Amino acid sequence: MKKMDYQNVKGTQDYLPNAEVIRRNIRRTLEDVFIQYGCKPLETPILNYTELLASKYGGGAEILEEMYTLTDRGERDLALRYDLTIPFAKVVAMNPTLKMPFKRYEIGKVFRDGPIKTGRFREFTQCDVDIVGVDLQIAEAELMVMALDAFRKLNLKVSIQYNNRKLLTGMLDVFGTEAQKINNVVLILDKLEKVGLGAVISELNDQGLSNSTIMLIKQFLTDERNSTLSYFESFSEQNEEVRQGLNELKELASYLEFLNINKQCIFNPFLARGLEIYTGTIYEIFLSDQSIKSSIGSGGRYDNAIGGLIGTTEKFSTVGISFGLDVIYTAMSKSEKELRENPNIDYYIVPLGTQKESLLVANYLRNKGYKVEYEMSNKKLGKALDKANKEVNQSPYFLKFFFGSNRLL
Repeated sequence: MKKMDYQNVKGTQDYLPNAEVIRRNIRRTLEDVFIQYGCKPLETPILNYTELLASKYGGGAEILEEMYTLTDRGERDLALRYDLTIPFAKVVAMNPTLKMPFKRYEIGKVFRDGPIKTGRFREFTQCDVDIVGVDLQIAEAELMVMALDAFRKLNLKVSIQYNNRKLLTGMLDVFGTEAQKINNVVLILDKLEKVGLGAVISELNDQGLSNSTIMLIKQFLTDERNSTLSYFESFSEQNEEVRQGLNELKELASYLEFLNINKQCIFNPFLARGLEIYTGTIYEIFLSDQSIKSSIGSGGRYDNAIGGLIGTTEKFSTVGISFGLDVIYTAMSKSEKELRENPNIDYYIVPLGTQKESLLVANYLRNKGYKVEYEMSNKKLGKALDKANKEVNQSPYFLKFFFGSNRLL
């Protein structure tokens, strides 16, 4: 008989109790913050029609290459969701009577057959908040301050980089970039911090851009003033997209300053967010200590997705943010000196020949609302005490009961 392969599928993993305690705490903390900010819970199916997820308003070509697809017994083309955004847009499209603004959160697993890196697997958990029905930048400001609040409660220091897709695509138009090449150029500029100026210019040359366009883009990339909004004023007079993007960024910056979070929120004119779905403000969240280089949260405005799914040109003002639970766990586990299995046990009971009586006491304490661990394996006293002492070290509220034949010792 052939031995079964017990390994996990590549890109998936088990989380044993010491790890899952931290993950559940992250999830509870985020959910508590979401609720505190007035978000309503939502759950959407993991399994969807391929046509829905492959919509041009979805993740774009790069993510579609990573989508898990299958066919059911009815020969329907199905796929596992690769994010929570398009399923949310589907819900809004299917429920036109929803009261606006509608603010929801969802925490659930998503699947991508893509590269594996620190904190990112092929099966992972996203924690999303989206707001539909608000066209002002106050929605973006709300999500950004909520993110900072959540990470403060998780004891992680972060910064948020933000930009506007209208500003970036408008600038490329001013520089003479051909319309059909703008999305590719945006993706190349997004790599600037990762690969450096030389590699970016090389990739721009590969796109077949004119020498004058590449020269203007290079000047833009290297100009020391490009990190200030005032740099874009003159360009806004030449291009409507630049003007709109700049006005939106000014509005957002005024909220960030008023909320006193402007030092943690940094304007990055080259931040692009690869997904074509985004139509306005975009942002990514990074650990301040750079222990993980990739972002641990991201999002932006995507006003065309819901109308596109309905099949109209109607715009639904929509903005969202997504936190990666797995990458947050990786960040927290790096800073944890000791991973604890049961830090919240109130009582640990070791019976000495009185299993029934001990079980009765455990039941009594649990009915009082205490968290109780009960030694059920008839270990010898020494081993039982060793295990109990480990639990003692993990909980400041630990109390220990020993039962003899008729008395409490």
